[in-house]
Amino acid sequence: MKAMVLEKIKTPLVMKEVDKPAPKADEVLIRVKACGVCRTDLHLVDGELEEYKLPIIPGHQVVGVIEEVGDKVLKWKVGDRVGVPWLGGTCGTCEFCRKGQENLCDEIVFTGATRNGGYAEYVTAKEGYILPIPDRYNDVDAAPLLCAGLIGYRTLRKAGDAKKIGFYGFGSAAHLLIQAAVKEGKEIYVFTRPGDGEGQAFAKSLGATWAGGSDTLPPEKLDAALIFAPVGSLYLEALKAVKKGVQVISAGIHMSDIPSFPYSLLWGERAMTSVANLTRDDGKAFMELANKHPIHAKTTVYPLEKANEALHAIRDGSLEGSLVLQVS
Repeated sequence: MKAMVLEKIKTPLVMKEVDKPAPKADEVLIRVKACGVCRTDLHLVDGELEEYKLPIIPGHQVVGVIEEVGDKVLKWKVGDRVGVPWLGGTCGTCEFCRKGQENLCDEIVFTGATRNGGYAEYVTAKEGYILPIPDRYNDVDAAPLLCAGLIGYRTLRKAGDAKKIGFYGFGSAAHLLIQAAVKEGKEIYVFTRPGDGEGQAFAKSLGATWAGGSDTLPPEKLDAALIFAPVGSLYLEALKAVKKGVQVISAGIHMSDIPSFPYSLLWGERAMTSVANLTRDDGKAFMELANKHPIHAKTTVYPLEKANEALHAIRDGSLEGSLVLQVS
């Protein structure tokens, strides 16, 4: 099969002919139709993640059709359309798995980082870690739901009953999440790169109550702030914007260093925290939500062989919404 392979960090992916994978007894073989391009893939290429092996086929927002099932697979059949997310496997026995925190598993497996992902014509996945795709979504529009949507959903849930919420960064995850949040009656205040009038207008078109540069303060104090951009200094800006007693939550897997700051910004029982990965329950709940309340991704489509161009577009922030590789 054809695949885009990361052979060495900080180098472009290489289009190669590689062996088509064979599913193990508890796995399915999926013919990839589309795969979202995520900032996490860029972190992988840039060597900013610890949990990976080389060579590796990236990609963890995979939509495709099952072509073969392993001997022990019971839930799925040939012809089912499914999604493959970042969470690719857990041990089921560590303290975190036993407490319902499988996203923190000591032996967690990541699609596209510790096992091959969807920048390829075929991918295998464990039976228990794939998701059904609602019929209302085509392959391209469904792909961003599998990470940008899922991680954004977990981040929003972590904010609890917050009403006025700040979004710092307005890329793939935020432009999906704002649609779910607005439908839940929340007021969303969006912070983009300073001077990004187009991004701010895009946010308002999706229901943002207010939009401005990340170097400005909102017109009123926020009940929570969610950070989607991998910029550590945004923690400081968000702490200035939130009320006492509330959280600033980072959704990213990687972030630049957080600068030192005066304790007065944190005082007042403000809290800084993060979201790590996702659970299978997150996946089920979000897909049910997306089926009930349609979430529309603004997508830019690239062919598989243009994966490097898509990653570059994420790096320079030149495109709004989500980027997707159309594989077949």
